[in-house]
Amino acid sequence: MRRKLSARRIALLATTIAGLGAAVLLATPSVTPKHDLFGASAQAQNLSEKAQQLSQKPVGFADIVDHVKPAVISVRVKMERSANSNLKDKDSDQDLPFPPGSPFERFFRRFGSPNIPSLPNGPEVITGQGSGFFISADGYAVTNNHVVQNAESVKVTTDDGKSYDAKVIGTDPRTDLALIKVDGKDFPFVKLADGTPRIGDWVLAVGNPFGLGGTVTAGIVSARGRDIGSGPYDDFIQIDAPVNKGNSGGPTFNVDGEVIGVNTAIYSPSGGSVGIAFAIPADTVKNVVTQLRERGSVTRGWIGVQIQPVTPEIADSLGLKQATGALVAEPQANGPAVKAGIQSGDVIVSVNGTPVHDARELAKRIGTMAPGTSITLEVIHSGQQKTVTVTLGTLPNEKQASNEPAPRSGRVSEVDVPKLGFSVAPASAVAGPDTSGVVVTAIAEGGVAADHGLEVGDVILDVAGKPVTTPAEFRKTVSDAQKDGKHTILFRVKSSGGTKFVALPLGNA
Repeated sequence: MRRKLSARRIALLATTIAGLGAAVLLATPSVTPKHDLFGASAQAQNLSEKAQQLSQKPVGFADIVDHVKPAVISVRVKMERSANSNLKDKDSDQDLPFPPGSPFERFFRRFGSPNIPSLPNGPEVITGQGSGFFISADGYAVTNNHVVQNAESVKVTTDDGKSYDAKVIGTDPRTDLALIKVDGKDFPFVKLADGTPRIGDWVLAVGNPFGLGGTVTAGIVSARGRDIGSGPYDDFIQIDAPVNKGNSGGPTFNVDGEVIGVNTAIYSPSGGSVGIAFAIPADTVKNVVTQLRERGSVTRGWIGVQIQPVTPEIADSLGLKQATGALVAEPQANGPAVKAGIQSGDVIVSVNGTPVHDARELAKRIGTMAPGTSITLEVIHSGQQKTVTVTLGTLPNEKQASNEPAPRSGRVSEVDVPKLGFSVAPASAVAGPDTSGVVVTAIAEGGVAADHGLEVGDVILDVAGKPVTTPAEFRKTVSDAQKDGKHTILFRVKSSGGTKFVALPLGNA
């Protein structure tokens, strides 16, 4: 079995090889380093340099842990509710960081697990636990929103075993961050990192897994910019350091002892760590925590549009050369975008001269700007690029609910589109006389439409950029697109989740 050499042994070996190389040169002066057999001299020099580099790197994390661990806290919350309360069980499997019906919902689980005693005839006492860390000597600490959400009392326990009552200063559900405060001074605290971690960098996760307290695990940065379906501001750091329930809200450190992220979710079909965890990046934490500390809430810039990625199929149907930018599915009435002249079907490709690669990047960039800020957007409208100026509004606290079509009643005229795999009927006959578009009444299992996410009840508003109100108009527009040699056809669809564009491959429909 080959034994793994330590940095010290490598250094000794390099020195020996270098010495042997020198002896050879002295014994055979006619041989110069340029013609050294097998490049022994150059190899010895490279090995010596690598050994020196290795000797400068930490062989363990004990010194880092000694420095950062005192700043990490365990967070315990308690609340009461009546048996008839509609309050959702915080941190349970039903309270996930994903919208209901998301494909990630059954795979991902929050950290932290509540203990809910069974008291069917009286109030239920709910307790939950997570992690956090001090960011200032006067007791300000960061944790997850879902750890302290709806809590009636919050207690923290420090690394030396002392317990304190904590006050929730503010929370931000959109990023799952919360700021809490403990009365006191001279608390050990840690710094949020300024730089961006690289994939492959060492990281340490410190927290309170399964209520054990003060646990340290190590791993690397596995990926960056992860979108796990929890919201428009997803930009998670993926790490493989083992983190489990109770680590939620705890910090992930780099080898300099700086916080690069706040642990918030794991991929866990079994409920335990499988080496895939997600942390909120430090730059996001800084932005949110600063606002929470100053005013107890977070305000974000808002342009008032529903946006979606530009897929290759959508790019082809719009005549775009590249599948980049953010496609405007629906501008909100009286919103900043509408006032600036942005329309459905426009593609936003840059903000203040900086390219926008996808819808998520646009949402994050706008969300970091203050309401009232004037920005310039580069927009592709009907194949032509133009520049518009938009004054940002304030992102509303709640999303507007989408209207679903009412149940069908009576017989309505339908048109079947077999090659696309669905049938349509006038939306006015289904959802009322003032409803525009055509409604999907049937979907062929395994067909093109089903594969691209169309569902029964979806309302198709536009086909290839043209409004349709009857099945006949719908069929004619599809037929015209086919005759024009189009490879895909673009539908603007209103569903229970909002308005979006769907590009379908166009066969002999």
